[in-house]
Amino acid sequence: MIIHAFFIRGIAHSSYIIGGDKACAVVDPRRDVDVYLEAAREAGLKITHILETHLHADFLSGHVELARRTGARIYAPRSARCRFDHVPLAEGDAFSLEEMRFSVLETPGHTPEHISYVVADRARGRDPVAVFCGDTLFVGDAGRPDLFPGMADRLASKLYDSLFGKLLELPDHCEVYPAHGAGSLCGKAIGDKRSSTIGYERKYNPVLQVRERKAFIRGLTTNMPPAPDHFGRCSELNRRGPAPVGDVPPLAELAPKEFARRIAAANAIVVDARPYDAFGGQHVPGSYGLDLAGNFATFAGWVIPPRSEIYVVADDRARAEEAAVWLRRVGLDRIRGTLAGGLVSWVKAGLPTARVGQISVPDFHRMCRERKCAQFVDIRSPGEFAGGAIKGAVNIPAPNLRTKYKGLRKDRPVVLICSTGNRSSLAASLLLMRGFRDVGHVAGGMTGYAAAGFKI
Repeated sequence: MIIHAFFIRGIAHSSYIIGGDKACAVVDPRRDVDVYLEAAREAGLKITHILETHLHADFLSGHVELARRTGARIYAPRSARCRFDHVPLAEGDAFSLEEMRFSVLETPGHTPEHISYVVADRARGRDPVAVFCGDTLFVGDAGRPDLFPGMADRLASKLYDSLFGKLLELPDHCEVYPAHGAGSLCGKAIGDKRSSTIGYERKYNPVLQVRERKAFIRGLTTNMPPAPDHFGRCSELNRRGPAPVGDVPPLAELAPKEFARRIAAANAIVVDARPYDAFGGQHVPGSYGLDLAGNFATFAGWVIPPRSEIYVVADDRARAEEAAVWLRRVGLDRIRGTLAGGLVSWVKAGLPTARVGQISVPDFHRMCRERKCAQFVDIRSPGEFAGGAIKGAVNIPAPNLRTKYKGLRKDRPVVLICSTGNRSSLAASLLLMRGFRDVGHVAGGMTGYAAAGFKI
């Protein structure tokens, strides 16, 4: 038995190939599936099974695409009521792949329909050796139960039973393979290590140390990080089965004047995926500043209206294609084109640009000292803000500026700060779209501010 893990930064998604001598299964595949086809080919394995633990909320799965390209069967929770061809599974079901025996546990809590796959390698013994637990159990954490309005307490109680009544009944040596790692918003404080064992989590996972049910529920339903907008869309798209990426039209390269004509449409938006310093220097007016170096997919899914016609600005074609892959991972498929020649071609065509003021850390510190920072907004998450902030800052997380901007004055300068500059660039673009004119952000953010030795 071999297990090979795949990890996507940003959305911090883990997926797996588990294989024998000739065949293998893919667990919780991402939408762009070529990576599994290549890995299976290199290992001399045929993909025969596609295993879904639940309806993922933070990304679109590649189960339909992978089934189309391999002929493999999709296995998914019966209670999910999936609308694509699949093998529905419930508690007590089991199936074999060569010498491996997969047993199904129903482990709801993060979502109502969640299952886990417990694997025994019968070539070596009958005991469970691995569990693919999706978003029920993480390294150092457990899945958040608050993604479904009005169901948080009920799902948290089910999660308690799934963890203490089922997963922790597995032997200590059983390896734990979750669907997410550190950085995912599907948990509260997921550890950096990407796999573990039942025994280690039993002993050291903070969530599993809370054995009293009411305290457990309270801990997983209070002070949770905000859930991005696309979390409310992706589950249903995964239930229906996402359109195969192969059916999506290729990214068209558009000359500047054609690009300008297209983006003038009422439902068209521009995503500028360049570094935040380039976006600040000059950008197409009305663009979303979404630096590819940041958590691009999460914030794109969070703030971009899902039915928009999307046009991408990037440094080159390769970067535009990379941005398109990330957008599709969070269900934003209506990507219509990219600006040929990048912003250089735009300005050479004599077309207008906008800018965002970029403030160095020393200049920003001097502004604070001289009280010239009248509207200073820290756009990090509430948890980050509580961990240390600069005196005088108001905390409005970046996505919330879509509505909370009404508490700011458009006739006075606004200065924004995040951890590095990526999110504050997005926040600045959101304010510019809403009629603000004098908007600046701190290049380097809180990271640069601390590095300079200034007091937090």
